[in-house]
Amino acid sequence: MKPKISVGYASCGIAAGASEVDKALRDAVSTTSMDVEVRRVGCVGMCHNEPIVEVHMEEGVYVYGDVSPDDAESIVRSHLGEGVPLEEKLIVSPEKDYDYFSSQKKIVLRNSGVIDPENIQEYIDSGGYDALKKVLDEMSPQDVIDEIKDSNLRGRGGAGFPTGLKWQFAADANADKKYIICNADEGDPGAFMDRSILEGDPHAILEGMIIGAYAIGADEAYIYCRAEYPLALKRLNIGIEQAKERSFLGEDILGTDFSFDIHIKEGAGAFVCGEETALMHSIEGGRGMPRPRPPFPAQKGLFDKPTNINNVETWANVPWIIRNGADRYSEIGTERSGGTKVFALAGKIKRGGLVEVPIGTPLREIIYDIGGGIDQDLEFKAVQLGGPSGGCLPAEYLDTPVDYETLTEAGAIMGSGGMIVMDECDCMVNVAQYFLDFTQKESCGKCTFCRVGTKRMLEILDRFTEGEGSQEDIEKLRSLAKYIKSYSLCGLGQTAPNPVLTTLRYFYDEYIQHIEHGHCTATVCRPLIIFQITDECVGCTRCASECPADAISGDPKSKHVIDQGTCVKCGACVEVCPVDAVEVE
Repeated sequence: MKPKISVGYASCGIAAGASEVDKALRDAVSTTSMDVEVRRVGCVGMCHNEPIVEVHMEEGVYVYGDVSPDDAESIVRSHLGEGVPLEEKLIVSPEKDYDYFSSQKKIVLRNSGVIDPENIQEYIDSGGYDALKKVLDEMSPQDVIDEIKDSNLRGRGGAGFPTGLKWQFAADANADKKYIICNADEGDPGAFMDRSILEGDPHAILEGMIIGAYAIGADEAYIYCRAEYPLALKRLNIGIEQAKERSFLGEDILGTDFSFDIHIKEGAGAFVCGEETALMHSIEGGRGMPRPRPPFPAQKGLFDKPTNINNVETWANVPWIIRNGADRYSEIGTERSGGTKVFALAGKIKRGGLVEVPIGTPLREIIYDIGGGIDQDLEFKAVQLGGPSGGCLPAEYLDTPVDYETLTEAGAIMGSGGMIVMDECDCMVNVAQYFLDFTQKESCGKCTFCRVGTKRMLEILDRFTEGEGSQEDIEKLRSLAKYIKSYSLCGLGQTAPNPVLTTLRYFYDEYIQHIEHGHCTATVCRPLIIFQITDECVGCTRCASECPADAISGDPKSKHVIDQGTCVKCGACVEVCPVDAVEVE
C-alpha cells in the first residue's frame, strides 16, 4: 500500500498551526524519492491535540498530536524514511490505543478526519451517495419517511422533535412547491459541532438533504450558514459543484425525473436566526425576527410554501440510516431517542474537542472517560448544557444519562450540543450573568417580555456581582423568569432564564454569599474581592511598578501595602509577584 499522510485541516487545526505543518510535510516529502501522498482532512475530534498528523502505513495508522513544523520533518525522515515512529508525539498506533475514542460511536463524524472533504471521490469510496441511489432505485417517498420514523431520529437542533414526523407533515402539505432548509446558523458560545461537520464531511449533509427533498417532494433548498464559517462555506460550495458534476444534484438526478438544487445563504451572525421562522425571514431578505406559530413551516414556511427545516447534524444522520437501516440505528441510544449525539466539549476540561456518543451516555463518562477530567485536577463544579439557553448541572448530576427527557427534568436542555465544563474557580452567579448578557444582547426585540424582561434580570445579576443585591431581588428574578418563559414568542426568550433558574436551584448559597456577605467565594466578581499583600513580601517593588492605579506603596526590601480605595482590582500585582505574596480574598 502507498503510504499516506493526513493533516487535520479544519478551523481548529489551522488555528493551531496546521498550515505550517502541512507545508513542512510537503516540503520534506519533496526532498525525498518516496512516493507519499500528503492530504488534508477535517477534524477528527481531538482539538486538544491539534495540529494532528496521521501516517497511514500497511500495518496500520499512526496518529501524532501537537505537531510542529520541525516535528513534521522528523516524521517524514524518521518514520517514513527509517521506519522509526516519533514516539514523543505519538498518540495512536497499531499497538497503542487512545481512550478518547473508546466510548465514542461515530455516525455523524464517521468521515470527519478520515476523508478529504474537498474530494467527492473519497466520499463516494466510503459509501457516499449509496443511500441516495438506494432511495431512487428502491424506495418511494413514503418508504423513506417511514424509515426515518422507525429510526427514532429526533431533531438535533435542540428541541428533539421526531424527524420522520416532521417530514410527514411537509410531505402531506398540498402545494405546487416545497422547500428544504439546512439550519447551519450555529451561534452558541463554545459550540462548534456543525462547523466541524460542514468542514469535515460536507457531502453527508448534501446527501441527507437530497434524500429529504425526495421524501417530501421539494425541488429547492437553502443552507443557512453564518459568514463567520468561511472554511465551511468554501467546502460546501465545492461540494455542491462536485455533486452537480456527478449528477447527484441538479436536473434529472441520476437519470430519474427527480430534480433538486441547493443554494447557500450566508447569515450575519444573529443568534436569533437559529430559530426557524427568524431564519426563513432572513432568507427572504427581511430582518431575522420570529413569527407566531401556527401556521408551522410544514404548512407555510419559506416564501409561504411548505418547508422542512433540520439542522446540520440531523441531515448528516440520514444517509447512514438509509444505508444501514432504521432498526440498526434505533438500537443505538434510548428507547425514545435513537442514535448518537455530537457534543462540543469545552471549558475547564483536559481534553476538549468534538465527541460523539450514544444518546443516554452518562455525563461522567463524557467528562471523565472521554474528556480526561478537570483541567489541573481541580474539583468539578458544574456543566452547562444546551448553550446560553441551557442549564447548569452540579456534581450530583454527573451520573445523569444525557437524553432529552432527563435533561429537561433536571432543568437543562440537550440543545444543539454545547457542553461547557466548570471547576471550583468558577462563580455561578457570574456564569448566569455571562449567559444572560449574551441572550439579552441577541434578543431581536420583538417581544416585550424578552426585550425588557431579560434586561431587568441582567440588571439584578449585575447588582449581585457588585455586592448590592437583596433577597427581594431573588424573588424578582424568579418572577421575571416565569413571565419571560411563558410569554416570549420564540425559543430564545422562552429559554433565556434557564441559566439563572438552574444556578438559583443548585447554587443558591452562592447568591446568598453575594447578597448577605458581599463575598464571591470563587474570587471572580471583582467588586467583591480584595487584594492583600502578606508578610511573605520581599519588597522587590515589582507590584508597585506594574500597578496602573499607583495603589501600592512601600520601601524597597520592605513589605508593601495596597490602598483599597485606589485599587482597581486588575490583578497585575498577583501576576508579577515572584514569591506569591499577594492574596485574593
